[in-house]
Amino acid sequence: MTPTLPASLFFVALLLFLPAQLPAQEASIPPDRIYETGQLKPVDSTLKVKVGDQAPDFSLPTISGETVTLAQFRGNKNVVLSFIPAAWTPVCSGQWPGYNIVQDMFEQTDTQLIGISADNVPTLHAWVQEMGGVWFTVASDFYPHGQLADSLGILRSTGETERALFLIDKEGIIRYIDVHDINSRPDLGPLIKAMQSLK
Repeated sequence: MTPTLPASLFFVALLLFLPAQLPAQEASIPPDRIYETGQLKPVDSTLKVKVGDQAPDFSLPTISGETVTLAQFRGNKNVVLSFIPAAWTPVCSGQWPGYNIVQDMFEQTDTQLIGISADNVPTLHAWVQEMGGVWFTVASDFYPHGQLADSLGILRSTGETERALFLIDKEGIIRYIDVHDINSRPDLGPLIKAMQSLK
């Protein structure tokens, strides 16, 4: 009998070999609708939290018309906050649809994914619809502008957020942080491993 890898190990192995940046066309957005930002300063902020800190609570409007808070998942779900700098840009338009291939990994680790941008709700709604939709919650940190991003120390001097990931456990403790080069997608492998470590 040929030995097989457990499904979770197979997906982690697969993620390690996925390209960090997928073309915007994968998100089904015509290239002429994508705003080319050019090369940006990789990081333009100073982190205000660290692994082991209590994550700040928040209350943000979502594109579904509801409000999402960190407190609503306390004791029930781990939470990943995926901050992207701006809708309708190339790297962001590949990053969030990329989570669609690993939805089951979030479910297996009792983890709620929340995508966050400082764009307003109508902009995020139109962009997500143009991409064909995503399975996770998408929230706006638009007003007061970038308040959550600023409390974490990832609000750039130009008003966008950094491209950043925060894994928060069921007790509200930050367990993983990746403030990434804004010009490229974060690899999913390290995030998935961090999520699996909380099981």
